[in-house]
Amino acid sequence: MAINLVTKFEKYVDELFTKDSKRSLVTNNDFDWTGAHTVKIYKVSTAQMNDYNRTGEDLQPGESRYGTVENLDATTEEMTLKKDRSFTFVIDKLDRDETGDALNAADALNRQSRQVVIPEIDAYTYGVMAAGAGTKPDAKELTAVNIYNEIIAGTEILDDAMVPDTGRVLIVVPAVYRLMKACKDINLDCDISEDQRRKGVIAMVDGMDVVKVPAVRLPANFGFMIAHPIATVAPVKLEDYKAHEDPPGISGALCEGRFVYDAFVLENKVMAIYYQAMAAAAANDSGAGDDSGDGDDSGDDVQEQGA
Repeated sequence: MAINLVTKFEKYVDELFTKDSKRSLVTNNDFDWTGAHTVKIYKVSTAQMNDYNRTGEDLQPGESRYGTVENLDATTEEMTLKKDRSFTFVIDKLDRDETGDALNAADALNRQSRQVVIPEIDAYTYGVMAAGAGTKPDAKELTAVNIYNEIIAGTEILDDAMVPDTGRVLIVVPAVYRLMKACKDINLDCDISEDQRRKGVIAMVDGMDVVKVPAVRLPANFGFMIAHPIATVAPVKLEDYKAHEDPPGISGALCEGRFVYDAFVLENKVMAIYYQAMAAAAANDSGAGDDSGDGDDSGDDVQEQGA
């Protein structure tokens, strides 16, 4: 006797895992691109200090008791948005109906944002930051024994460059975070606020927020990065999602999206970023250093200057 068993489809979609963006913790939007594609800012020089000539003796031409009069320079720094990206796809009306509405425009656009758009912008931004870091020591093997000293070496560089103490963020890949937890010299402070946790902070070390970012969103052989958000401007000028129902020639929904964005490391703020790469062999052993695979190679190699 033959029995035809029932096949049942649940209104459930097996979604891929995704991570929220944490780039807002290490970048800023201090400038307004409304109505413009390029923003220029000034860099103004200063005058040197002199010994005041109290008696006015032995003054040379052009000198006063205060010293030689100098002209201050006011040069410009230009930031032009380079990334103009888009996507488009169709959801046929019958496909939507015969999948029990599992295939619908609203969910598909949300999925596109989480799985494609956010990872691409993250990878590009982190790539620009790594390429534009003011300090990039040679790649080295990071271990549970040396990780603390390597991190402290980075904070010393920022200290000497007079980067603000508060607001610094330590970005690590999961493999390096594992080394930190195994290091006897690191005391991870996990007593952080709920607001910090929501933003993606998982601990604090040496006064810095620790943020763990998947290796696929970071440059190859990424070790860690210490960054202050004042250094990197990361505008998203246009973030546009559309769903056109039954446009000419299509029975269903035509979905489109367009994103205009970029990232810039300010020339006078480069010392607020310290980037330490891992030696290739060590990175491969730890599982870190995969490229983003998002089709955009702008942020994959720190040797490419994106800023």
